[in-house]
Amino acid sequence: MIIVMQTGATEAQINGVVGEIHKAGLREHLSRGAELTIIGAIGDEDKLDAAHLEILPGVARVNRITKPYKIVSRDTHPDGSIIRVRGIPIGGEQIQVIGGPCSVETEEQMELAAQGVADAGCRLMRGGAFKPRTSPYAFQGLGVQGLEYFQHAARKHNFPIVTELMDVRMLDTFMEYDVDVIQIGARNMQNFDLLKEVGRVNKPIILKRGLSATISEWLMSAEYIAAGGNHNIIFCERGIRTFETAYRNVLDVTAIPVLKRETHLPVIVDPSHAGGKAWMVPALAQAAVAAGADGLLIEMHPNPCEAWCDADQALTPEELKKLMKTLGAIAQAVGRSL
Repeated sequence: MIIVMQTGATEAQINGVVGEIHKAGLREHLSRGAELTIIGAIGDEDKLDAAHLEILPGVARVNRITKPYKIVSRDTHPDGSIIRVRGIPIGGEQIQVIGGPCSVETEEQMELAAQGVADAGCRLMRGGAFKPRTSPYAFQGLGVQGLEYFQHAARKHNFPIVTELMDVRMLDTFMEYDVDVIQIGARNMQNFDLLKEVGRVNKPIILKRGLSATISEWLMSAEYIAAGGNHNIIFCERGIRTFETAYRNVLDVTAIPVLKRETHLPVIVDPSHAGGKAWMVPALAQAAVAAGADGLLIEMHPNPCEAWCDADQALTPEELKKLMKTLGAIAQAVGRSL
């Protein structure tokens, strides 16, 4: 249920509505726009009397939300949200590119990767210290040592770091090492215990779409995080599994405008995992920006031929730099900046 306040509603009137929500045993989600304030009632809405709320001072109207996802819905927050990562906005007019290798391998590799990310003009860096792999015999990441290498290299350029959390038992370690953005991978999109735990921390979360997940399932996974109190959620489309075998995954560009309509949260795209081949990445990245994506997650390795995992899809530093110029032109054409 959402309660739309009248233009110019006072703090006392807003607090009066919030008080009624609390009396019914529900929680509130407050969204303040330039003119309107919208209050979302989170919980069992049957305990609230819509007719009673409508006659409260300052209330313009009361609407019941029929969608199962409440907090992440654009109905409760008409304006798009901007998630700030150490001051860097994700969402809004500026498009962010998060560059870096698939996995953290060595200290030297991360130093070179960080320099390549900086030279390309990216403002955030990605890298995997813990890697979910299809084969149990494949490289699984360096773990905590990888976090140390990553932080050391990224901090030299003042990059916020983005890395994947696979196990809820490692969350305290991520907090200790001050990971800036926690990524929930495709295979964990419906790991609800993990989603509940990251919902309790004050860190931006990148939620990747599951390999065969519908938009509705993806939104409901985000709702798990938001219901825990953490509303700093970024959706990441990374391709879905279909019958096609010519490429790794099908990049669902259609998901971008659909999500933009359904949710107020930012939407980014991972073209590297979608195509699975470096030569596909530029075209997919360009399509994503043209379709309205708020950012990109792009794999770049100092020497892709020597990468320990996903070598085929990693760009070289020069390729990333060249791509950034093209993306800048497309961003400008759609009224945004890179």
